[in-house]
Amino acid sequence: MTLHINIRNPAVAGSFYPETSKELNSSIQGYLNDADSSPIQSFPKAMIVPHAGYIYSGPIAASAYSQLIPFAKHISKVILLGPSHQVPFLGIATSSLDSFQTPLGDISLDKKLNKQLEQLPFVEPHDDAHRQEHSLEVQLPFLQKILPEFTLVPLVIGQVDDQQVSQVIESLWQEENTLFLISSDLSHYLDYERARECDQATSEAIADLTPDKIHYEQACGRSAIAGMLLTAQKHNLRVQILDLRNSGDTAGTKDRVVGYGSWAFF
Repeated sequence: MTLHINIRNPAVAGSFYPETSKELNSSIQGYLNDADSSPIQSFPKAMIVPHAGYIYSGPIAASAYSQLIPFAKHISKVILLGPSHQVPFLGIATSSLDSFQTPLGDISLDKKLNKQLEQLPFVEPHDDAHRQEHSLEVQLPFLQKILPEFTLVPLVIGQVDDQQVSQVIESLWQEENTLFLISSDLSHYLDYERARECDQATSEAIADLTPDKIHYEQACGRSAIAGMLLTAQKHNLRVQILDLRNSGDTAGTKDRVVGYGSWAFF
């Protein structure tokens, strides 16, 4: 009897990041080698990372992921939250599949934690929301590169209020060896200087744990960020900024840029 495994195939390999394992491995290693943020002193409970094509946001994502290397053996579960770009829906979407695939291999989903979250009235399986969504997918190769072994809880955030996102995070807060990963880009298509001002204001709001100061045009993953900040308030977490740049600093022109940042919560 053969066991049938339901797998989410990669949707943006070859566009957002290299589609062969060799090129992808080499690309991520290059970003990690070049990452230059001051080392963090303790294991982070959560991080915010960007989710654009690697040539644009890979260096900023690597500023966060490189910090996980000394703590990799302590992480066995990743709770990954990112916004829906393709499918409008109410609530938060889990996946009914068994694993998510990238060119670096398959990642098993944590069915037990998925089921636990689905007890909440606004959380349910919605595979269409996951099928083409890049905000979660682009994080997976970085995680595969750094973590020896882990299970994944992938959550696509639809239309929800901040308290609902916080409730999801809170319901898994006591899980051991768990990293909460929030996927979000920042401002979109401002000129370079206006983007820097806008993103700096967002960064200060994140550091001050004040979600009300972040508007939807400041971060496409605003709901996930806000839910994380509410939880961070409750647990008296502190925030360290790891990187704050935009596409004008990495691989784009400076007339219309997209902002990227990474932060760690302790």
